[in-house]
Amino acid sequence: MGGTFIRLVDQGHEVHVAYQTSGNIAVFDDDAVRFADFVRDFNAAFGLSKGDGEKFYKKVVSSIKTKKPGQVDIPEVMTIKGLIRRGEAKAGCRYTGIPDSQAHFLDMPFYETGTVKKKPLSDADIQVIMDLMEKVKPHQVYAAGDLSDPHGTHRVCLAAIFEALRRLKKRPWMKDCYVWLYRGAWQEWDIDQIEMAVPLSPEELMRKRRAVFKHQSQKDSALYPGNDAREFWVRAEDRNHATATAYNQLGLAEYEAIEAFVRHKI
Repeated sequence: MGGTFIRLVDQGHEVHVAYQTSGNIAVFDDDAVRFADFVRDFNAAFGLSKGDGEKFYKKVVSSIKTKKPGQVDIPEVMTIKGLIRRGEAKAGCRYTGIPDSQAHFLDMPFYETGTVKKKPLSDADIQVIMDLMEKVKPHQVYAAGDLSDPHGTHRVCLAAIFEALRRLKKRPWMKDCYVWLYRGAWQEWDIDQIEMAVPLSPEELMRKRRAVFKHQSQKDSALYPGNDAREFWVRAEDRNHATATAYNQLGLAEYEAIEAFVRHKI
């Protein structure tokens, strides 16, 4: 929904972005080594704890080299990978005009196992979402309704959002809150399901692409791409083009691309 995201910001809405999980298992080991190397060189360049930086770098490299298939990363490597994803997310937000104070990193506990297999959802997971919604009191909530991701994280995250909304539904601010579901890199809504369509111009589509590119660790070859070899940004653009083409074939105006949403009624 990057184009809609950019449109909301351009129109002056107060937009908050919540990242439910750290995303650390979706970062390649090479990226973790690269950033650990940067920390080592950064410390050396500015005379900051050179010995500690060298020791930390060697520990990271050694753990990755000796890691067996399926083995969980050591905490330091998991933290580096999570920080890589966090930095990319903030860069994407800044590009679209969202200040750091409106980017929220929930780090839901269910995700932090270090493996594809996650823990069951708990009240702690639900509570972090509820706390943020109580703080922001949104008029609209946009959530990823894509249930076809290969490792199931989207499905679990969506279930957590639905449960948080169910528990909050009697709050006064919820009377004016609409919940919209979009889909991600794996599928699109069928044309008869779509309840809100946001058309994008060629310029807006290019801005969306550049925002996606800020997520460099996911750009070229994601760790869990599913059975589609295309890069995520290519999948997204192809799908947005296809939706626009379908609307045009139904007799509506011709647009470069369209993002599609389905309303979830609480």
